[in-house]
Amino acid sequence: MGDLNGKTALVTGSSRGIGRSIAQRLAKDGALVAVHYGSNDTAAKETAESITTAGGRAFIVGAELGVLGDAEALFAAFDTELAASGAEPGLDILVNNAALNFPGRIDQVTPEEFDRTIAVNIKAPFFLAQHGLRRMRDGGRIINISSAVTSTAHPSQIAYSISKGGMDTLTLALAKDLGARGITVNTIAPGWVETDVTATRRATPEGRAALAAYSVFNRIGKPQDIADVAAFLASDDSRWITGQRFDVTGGSML
Repeated sequence: MGDLNGKTALVTGSSRGIGRSIAQRLAKDGALVAVHYGSNDTAAKETAESITTAGGRAFIVGAELGVLGDAEALFAAFDTELAASGAEPGLDILVNNAALNFPGRIDQVTPEEFDRTIAVNIKAPFFLAQHGLRRMRDGGRIINISSAVTSTAHPSQIAYSISKGGMDTLTLALAKDLGARGITVNTIAPGWVETDVTATRRATPEGRAALAAYSVFNRIGKPQDIADVAAFLASDDSRWITGQRFDVTGGSML
């Protein structure tokens, strides 16, 4: 612990799943972590409490994403809670993790589902980066959570795949634009991970085995597998890496 001492991080969608593990890991490494939630404040408080119980520092920030003014609302809450914590104003690490998925093929996705997917999965990260950069100190880190679906065809998740493809492109553009400030921007692309999202597919031994078979290690990923990579990208050890997409799928689809 200590690599991120003095740093402030914001992890969107960190009330549960991958986001929770990333928040916990960054806090373990010394960062003050803003735990963001969209609607489940109880889960966000649990994440924050798990961090403080382990000796770390955290506060919660609530803001619905995918609605008009979402970035402004989130950062207004962030600024208020950061000041209340006694920490210096500013941001060092932004993790764009929050996302949603409406499964469906091209003939099944409704305009409302498509618009909501784009609004939460790519429009929100775009404007969160815009507002976050006004607060981010030079040498900061932006970590975007994409998906394995951007490297192979997934017709049954077409809207989600399109939105995550946008995340990959956003990473490239920001990495080049922000290099002069020493800010690195990278993408993590997870595969199947043991979260609430995959709970139904893991409910039977057959379903669990099918997901595990994607990886060369014959297991399903754990949130900590993703969090450890995020911690590396948040640290000074990754200072010479930017604009990259990290496949964190356990060798899936090799």
